[in-house]
Amino acid sequence: MEDLSFIAGLIGNIFSIFLLLSPIRTFSQIVKHKSTEEFESFPYVSMLLNSIMGFYYGVIKPGLYMLAIISGLGVLIQLVYVVLFLIHAPPKIRAKTAILVGVLNVGFPISVFLIIQYTMHEDLQIEVLGFIRAGVSIVMSASPLVAVKRVVMTKSVEYMPFLLSFCFFTNAVVWTCYAILVEDLSIVASSGTGSVLGTLQLVVYAIYSKCEMPSNSILDELDDGWQHKRLLNEDNQDV
Repeated sequence: MEDLSFIAGLIGNIFSIFLLLSPIRTFSQIVKHKSTEEFESFPYVSMLLNSIMGFYYGVIKPGLYMLAIISGLGVLIQLVYVVLFLIHAPPKIRAKTAILVGVLNVGFPISVFLIIQYTMHEDLQIEVLGFIRAGVSIVMSASPLVAVKRVVMTKSVEYMPFLLSFCFFTNAVVWTCYAILVEDLSIVASSGTGSVLGTLQLVVYAIYSKCEMPSNSILDELDDGWQHKRLLNEDNQDV
């Protein structure tokens, strides 16, 4: 069983790394032009929060070193993205992004850590943190629903790249298998939700896609998809 969980975790880490590195083209453009242009910071701020909570949970619960490793790497990578965004963003957007970072990436994790660390015993710490991490991940997993709604309304898959949808789905399925093998219900809940929503996304794509495959490269599709993923529907926001 340990060998199977290790293999599942390793595969999950590979898919996760692929997704973590997908915004590189966006930030190469930002650095080159010294401007964030029309790009949004929220996807990267929210993913940083998800990585922080995953790392904390993977560290305090025995046996989840695979989750701790990929989440720790995710924290480092997403932190670079967020810092680059802050450096090159216009003053107004920089201020709004800084507030998001302060609330979601600093204030919230510190509050959770202090409350859990000093008011709960070890077993309860793990259970509560697992519940919080699962909640954050489930909300993140629900973000494709915005893209699904747009596809249904426009009858076009332009804003829902297939490769990004497929990778998110596969990643969720692999981590669900890992969670079952290590018997972690919180990861089962979050990754299982991601698997169901990923399936829905692929079904919608199959219904509304054209017969020909898009000509974009893999990294282009993954990268473009990041800018159309939302934790909340922010079509009217400029952050």
